[in-house]
Parts: sequence; C-alpha cells; structure tokens
Amino acid sequence: MATSEITTRKFDIAVVGAGPGGYVAAIRAAQLGMSVAIIEKQHMGGVCLNWGCIPTKSLLKSAEVYQSMLHAEEYGLSTKDAGFDIKKIVQRSRDIAARLSRGIDFLMKKNDITVISGFGRLAAPGELEVSVDEELTGRVSATHIIFATGARPRSLPGMEADGEVIWSAKEAMVPESLPGSLLVVGSGAIGMEFASFYRTFGTEVTVLEMMDRILPQEDADVSAAAQRAFKKRGIKFFTDSKLETLEVKGSSAEAMWADRNGNSQGGTFDRVIMAVGVVANTEGLGLAEQGVKMERGQVVVDKWSETSVKGVYAIGDMTAPPWLAHKASHEAVICVEKIAGLENLEPLDPLSVPACTYSSPQIASVGLTEQQAKEQGINVRVGRFDLNALGKAQAMGEAEGFVKTIFDEDSGELLGAHMLGAEVTELIQGYVIAQKLEATEAELAHTVFAHPTMSEAMHESVLDAYDQAIHS
Repeated sequence: MATSEITTRKFDIAVVGAGPGGYVAAIRAAQLGMSVAIIEKQHMGGVCLNWGCIPTKSLLKSAEVYQSMLHAEEYGLSTKDAGFDIKKIVQRSRDIAARLSRGIDFLMKKNDITVISGFGRLAAPGELEVSVDEELTGRVSATHIIFATGARPRSLPGMEADGEVIWSAKEAMVPESLPGSLLVVGSGAIGMEFASFYRTFGTEVTVLEMMDRILPQEDADVSAAAQRAFKKRGIKFFTDSKLETLEVKGSSAEAMWADRNGNSQGGTFDRVIMAVGVVANTEGLGLAEQGVKMERGQVVVDKWSETSVKGVYAIGDMTAPPWLAHKASHEAVICVEKIAGLENLEPLDPLSVPACTYSSPQIASVGLTEQQAKEQGINVRVGRFDLNALGKAQAMGEAEGFVKTIFDEDSGELLGAHMLGAEVTELIQGYVIAQKLEATEAELAHTVFAHPTMSEAMHESVLDAYDQAIHS
C-alpha cells in the first residue's frame, strides 16, 4: 500500500497494548462516552491472560489437586494409582487462556471499541503509525494516547533462553515432558511458582537467588518460613549466590555459581528457568524520539500516568514497580478518569497494591514489611497467628503458615499484612480493604469474623498485636 493511500482514523483515546492495563483503559474510556481505538500486535489480553497470570494458575491448580490426591489417606479417602498427564495439564491451561482471550474480544465489541491489529508507534504527539511486519498499514490520531505495552522476561548476558534447554516463563508453561532436574534462577513470585509446580510432579528442583533470602520483596519472617516449607517438599536453595556461567551441552545445561565469599558450586540440569525479573517493552514505540522521559529503560510518569509529553500516558509494567496485572488495571482506570475530568480521584499508592504468590504454600502481602516500618522510624506493634492453632486450617489439613500484621503503635494504623498458607491470596483482600478504609486496630478487633474460617487467623493476628489473642 502506498503511503499516500493510508488514511488517518481519529479517536478521543488510542490505547497501545491490549493487556490488563490496555483493555481496561479502553473499556473505561468507552464507558465514559469517548471514542476509543486499541492497537494490539498479537493477543487480546496480553501476556498476563495468554502467557502469565491465568495459565500459570491453571497449572498450579492441577498441581494442587494432584498433591491432594497423593495425601488422600490423610482425609480417610483412597485413590488407586494416582497419576497425571502433563500434556493434558498444559492443554487445559491453554484452553482457559484462549477462552478468556475470546472474552476480551467480546468486551471490545460490546463497548464499541475499534480494535486495530498491528504495532503502534508514536509518530508525533497525538499521532500513531500502525505497522504489520514493519510495513505501515494505518495511522491513528487521538487527543490522548495511552501506552500499555507491558514487559518481557529479563535475560542475563550470554545466558539467554534458547527455548529448548534454557527456558523463559513462556516455555516453562508448555512443557512436552517433565525434566528430571530443574534449575530456577530467581526466587521471586514467578520463580517460586514454577519451582512449586515442577516439584509437585516429581522434578528435582534447585533454586538460585542473588539476595540473602528467597522472596526478597516479602517480609523476612515470610521468606524464612516459606523457605522451610519448600525445603520440606524437597526443593534445594542457594541464596546469596550469583550465577557465573551457564553452558548448554547437548540436552542439558551446566551451571556454576558463587556465594558471597567467592566459593563456587555447580551442577548439571535438564532444564533451566530464567526468572530474574522483567524488562519494559519500549523499543520501537517512538517514545524517546518524541521527548518522553525514560529512566533505566522504564517510562517516567506523574501520579496520573502522564509522561513528560502532554497527552501521552503510560501504565503498567513499562513504568515503575510493582509489576503486577492488577496494578496496571487500576492505573488504567485512574488515568482514563483523570482524562475525562472526573473529580475526587486519588492517585495509586504502590503500598496499597497486594502481592500474591500462588505456590504451595501460597504467599500474600500488602503494605510495609516490619523492617521497612522500623527503618522509617515508626513505633510498631506486630501481631502473629499460626495456622496450626486454627480449627478450619486443621480441618482442611492445611495448617502450615501464619498471618502477620503490623500497626503504628501511636495511631493504630494498619501498616502492613503478610500471610503464608492455604488460600491466603484470597484472604489478603480483607486487609487491602481495611487499609483503604483507614481502619484502625480497634475497628478490626471489633469486627466479627465467621467461624470456622481461615479468615479468623486475620482477626487473631490483629488481636495478638495488642496482647488480646484468644487462641494463642
């Protein structure tokens, strides 16, 4: 198509990227009466829905059910020849992702959003060029342009994923067979979820972490307890260790790493999963060329997600952490509502964003850790309640873990909550709401919690912070 034949389509808002930030921004803008276009080069729903959040939870659910099958006798049940089919497990995961992606297509039609296939590039403020296979296919003009292109797995120089022996998260989600041995480099949420999944199905798993503890973003007590729990399941850990060399030899990889004292260790593994963080997808978008400020590869935005160029916005994983789908979705709504001129809006507080790891056991948290609170000079009250003292946890056969709460002793403000155990990724929202409503320890202490439930541990932890716990 000749350049002169390409027409420019005009909209109030154009969104680049259809992940959990982008498609939510498009829907909210349409709800507010704006004309909206969304540009996506591959999958509706983005990485999260197609190759991240959703399919991994499907895999982990299969692992959870299988683990329960192996312990059926503890519940007075019997199973004969409990087994699994990894191909069916993977296929179930892919089917769920595909079904939900089609659901996003439906939502676009329902909200009268124009979907444009291709790669969107900022040609000038208010102007986008759309290309397919590097060939210009269209132009879009919009008063406001929101970039929501997400991020991709970070790789280490000379140790890039090859898709065969060294995997990124994408390859780790679709194994054709299970490796006998696996090295997971990085012990954040992604690394520990894969470590948990593969260990459940019999793979010998080793986890390598540069920091002095696993899950380094979590409260130190949670990290320590989680590592003990994973060790019981047979996962090996090397913390305070840096991967020095990783060499593929045939169908396996030889890895060498060194601890903080320079002592080297190593091993040979059938597969390696690189889970060392993410890199923002900003290449080729025309942002820097148009004057958008960048720092360390990420787009710099103000509290309303606007960049240094008026009318150009960025949300989600291409901006500052935390890099979580629900953070991107929430930013999307705030950004669009600010554009629409709605009043009484509040910018997103990163400390209000819950973090969840769906391993076995699960981990969930929100707010400050105990160490962070003390480093800020806050006088704290800390409560803790172990799940082994909880009736519902015992009845479920899931009594490993605890709930920890941190309060400002002077004001009673809930500063943070940290949980390890069964279904804590569902429970954490109770504390998130409490923080949003600025509930104090007194209000939480006088809230009625149903019995018997796992949520009672939340109540007991609050009571424990003020020496009032009933069951401990």
